[in-house]
Amino acid sequence: MADSTQQSETSSARAYWRESVARYETPSWGRALVDLTFSAFAYIALMVTMYLLVDDHWWIGLALALPTAGFLLRTFIVFHDCGHGSFVPSHRGNLRIGRFTALLVFQPFANWRHNHAVHHGTSGDLDRRGQGDVETITVAEYAARDWKGRLFYRGFRSPFVLFTIGPLWSLMFGPRFWNKNMRPRQIHSVQMTNVAVFLLVGATMWATSPLDWVLVQMPCAMLAGVGGVFLFYVQHQYEDAYWETGENWDYADAALKGSSYLKLSPVMRFFSGNIGLHHVHHLSAKIPNYNLQRAHQESPIFADVPILTFADGMKSLRLKLIDPDAGRLLTWREARPQLAAAGVPSFGDRFLKVLASDSV
Repeated sequence: MADSTQQSETSSARAYWRESVARYETPSWGRALVDLTFSAFAYIALMVTMYLLVDDHWWIGLALALPTAGFLLRTFIVFHDCGHGSFVPSHRGNLRIGRFTALLVFQPFANWRHNHAVHHGTSGDLDRRGQGDVETITVAEYAARDWKGRLFYRGFRSPFVLFTIGPLWSLMFGPRFWNKNMRPRQIHSVQMTNVAVFLLVGATMWATSPLDWVLVQMPCAMLAGVGGVFLFYVQHQYEDAYWETGENWDYADAALKGSSYLKLSPVMRFFSGNIGLHHVHHLSAKIPNYNLQRAHQESPIFADVPILTFADGMKSLRLKLIDPDAGRLLTWREARPQLAAAGVPSFGDRFLKVLASDSV
């Protein structure tokens, strides 16, 4: 009886939130074409302008790197919506626009779409972490690693690595690789995209020069990558973000409690394609980016969600480990007592021991 009551309550809750967002899930060709113009086409136009200026007026071209990177980031959001099948009303249209924009953002469309769908279906689930998200482990899992594993995790989670290696790896280099655990369709997606990227980059270098390609493409990719990494990272990495084991995990709770509302300036909302409204997007990935703001403002279900400012997002970079018992993320300092109780020495103590052993 209790189980049937619980199932009934769950069904009622799902029906409520489905009804709350359903009317925002209808994409528009007109609105999508405007979005495409002020993202992918604007990005291409600015890139061409930068190539024309790079030899004789390189400083003007370099100044254009920032807005060009903004339109590259916005192009990624169009690609992202196509991956969810939410950008235009047509399945074929989403596929074609998705593949076109995927080439501009160096991503294999089918592989990224699969991994990102897994992310949406497992976000905040302690038992199903590791695909399509930023690696985040518990205090106990960190303590169980050897010193090399702990060192690697510390390095990976450091802001320096996240915002130097991270942007170029996630945007340009990481998507070039595949492994045996992938489905054949994913592997094929990576391989075919690699061929297309090789041809596009090769043709661009032939028409300009390898140096010009580096001077134009890399600053834009780096700036867009930094913005993208920050946005994606902080949307699920705040102090009281939702973390539950599989048996207690709930999709709607993970969306509304484990995805933040990152309040950004109008300019940043434009270039980020409203992705700061991440709680809306995670509740329904079928809502196109151009409807997210309206859904947030008009739906009562979004009245009480985690809100982050840009400053809050920067502070969240200090959070490193999950404390499942407390239901929150901890900084290294906050985790130190638990790690010490588990027999994990601080990195300062270990360094001193290494020095002592080397001097013997």
